[in-house]
Amino acid sequence: MIKLKENNNFYVITGGPGVGKTTLLERLGKNYEIVPEIARELIKEQQNNNGKALPWENKNLYKEMMFDRSIRSFEEIENNTNKGKPIFFDRGFLDTICYAELIESEISERMKSYAKNWRYNKNVFILPPWQEIYETDNERKQDWKEAVLTFEKMSETYTKYGYNIVEVPKKTVSERADFVLKVIEKKY
Repeated sequence: MIKLKENNNFYVITGGPGVGKTTLLERLGKNYEIVPEIARELIKEQQNNNGKALPWENKNLYKEMMFDRSIRSFEEIENNTNKGKPIFFDRGFLDTICYAELIESEISERMKSYAKNWRYNKNVFILPPWQEIYETDNERKQDWKEAVLTFEKMSETYTKYGYNIVEVPKKTVSERADFVLKVIEKKY
């Protein structure tokens, strides 16, 4: 059984692809620690090494590697950081569970156990689909419809595991960062 871990200073910022997460996290990273997105790192690594763990190649291998690395990242941050100051994660390991649902892949008991027992702050910041800023790139190949579905599934997944969804408004990056920080200050 996986031991309970609660990290109230670990904040997840998530959402579908192309919603401005990276830009928001870059802004927050000026004053706070940021944990980069595992999925993008994994895709770049696999592309550079002609690997098969890619969402358009071997989705299940990609899912397993993404989950394992997300768990490892969570643990490393927990062991090596100041527990008092907020730390922002560009997606959490529950995003992998959402991905598994989207691709209709098995969600193992191990994955469920981590999701139930290793906890981020109860408030998860989610950025809604925003077509005016949406773009694809070498790591992001989803179309707009898939981006909207990902947002919906992400909200469902985090809610299912007991998190409060805090939707970040479609505003300037400064206003979005201020919104996130004000919510944290209130201990929402």
